[in-house]
Amino acid sequence: MQAIMETIFDSIYLLTVITLGVIMIKKGKANNDNQYKLFGIMAILLGSGDAFHLVPRAYALFTIGLEANAVALGVGKLITSITMTVFYIVLYVIWKKRYNIIGHKLLTTIIYSLAIIRIALCLFPQNEWLSYSTPMFWSIYRNIPFAIMGIIIIFLFYKEVKKYNDKSLRFMSLAITMSFGFYIPVVLWAQTMNWIGILMIPKTLMYVWIVIMGYKMKKLNENIYRSK
Repeated sequence: MQAIMETIFDSIYLLTVITLGVIMIKKGKANNDNQYKLFGIMAILLGSGDAFHLVPRAYALFTIGLEANAVALGVGKLITSITMTVFYIVLYVIWKKRYNIIGHKLLTTIIYSLAIIRIALCLFPQNEWLSYSTPMFWSIYRNIPFAIMGIIIIFLFYKEVKKYNDKSLRFMSLAITMSFGFYIPVVLWAQTMNWIGILMIPKTLMYVWIVIMGYKMKKLNENIYRSK
């Protein structure tokens, strides 16, 4: 039953975000809307990155089990960790373009540095990606810069959305906050309490929500840009 329900959910998720991503890229190109294109790229990055983990997981559930497919699952988790880091970089670029943010070189340096540190930590052999049970401490280490990136981007969107009354992305900060709220307990306790892994479902739904916000996004009034 778990294999069937989980695979159905994952399939719908992947199909939804990748399809919306393709549509956004096409519409963005047709309308010369870089923000929309970036949201499309971000959606495809999200879906394709997660597919590297979710497809092997579905195969494992229907065949000889998760532990016997530890290598494929581990490689998938590594790829997903890297693509999710890039996901937030793209979201940061969207923030800059949408609100016409100029300068902020220090902030940009911090965001990119955190991303590089996160990816570097993911590549350390101590993560033991190819093992079924990976070290919890390294899971925490590599997620520290990732969480800091998330906190910064939550604050950035909250500030600009409130400033410009941006109704299209008014729930962006909430969606990101909730995604981390569901994800952090999994990082901390999934190895000792297997049931807590179910929090990955609402965490995934938060990312679907982010993509849908991008899909429904409308341009800010040009007068807002002139007021800056």
